[in-house]
Amino acid sequence: MSGYGQFCPVAKAMELLDERWTMLVVRELLLGSSHFNDLRRGVPKMSPALLSKRLKALTRAGVVERTEIDGRTSYSLTACGRELATVVEALGTWGVRWIGELGDEDLDPHLLMWDIRRTVPVDQWPTERTTLAIRFDGVDARASRWWLVVADGRADVCDFDPGYEVTATVRTSLRTLTEIWRGDRSWPHALLDGSVAVSGPAHARRAVPSWIGQGTLAAAARPV
Repeated sequence: MSGYGQFCPVAKAMELLDERWTMLVVRELLLGSSHFNDLRRGVPKMSPALLSKRLKALTRAGVVERTEIDGRTSYSLTACGRELATVVEALGTWGVRWIGELGDEDLDPHLLMWDIRRTVPVDQWPTERTTLAIRFDGVDARASRWWLVVADGRADVCDFDPGYEVTATVRTSLRTLTEIWRGDRSWPHALLDGSVAVSGPAHARRAVPSWIGQGTLAAAARPV
């Protein structure tokens, strides 16, 4: 993008960071993604070519470091890049507090399940391999069935049946689970009003809210 023609540090910073998708790429790096395909899963509507372009720009600016290990490329934030953590957190908190209701175009099952997978509280799950099936009503069939698997202290998410025994099944709408994840709704209210239904053994039904949890910004205070 062309510069703002101002000496103001805010203007100079925005010459780099104001490019479309740039701060979301930084968000993904802050959340631990380090390989190109993992980064893509966090920005599924961004083209591979544009992601590559943004990574190159951030690398040239000294925000991102690119390394090659055994022929595989990885990306990480430099010291100055990591300083953007407070900026991203502040933007997210402000967005939760002041940006209005989500439109249908804002709902994305792939991004939601990827975000759940990388922050799921695995310490709340049983020590043996456990599989939670999630079914979204009103979503295209290709994106309506998901499996969240936790084993050996690691979480994975599948959009195909991994073949493991399912411990419990969650049925809800994409909007409802997104709102719970963002902190716009609570698990108890969603279960009470029936917008979330959980089937399976009683102990698993009770545990599902703690197994999935909520997103990192769910606790941000809303305006009174």
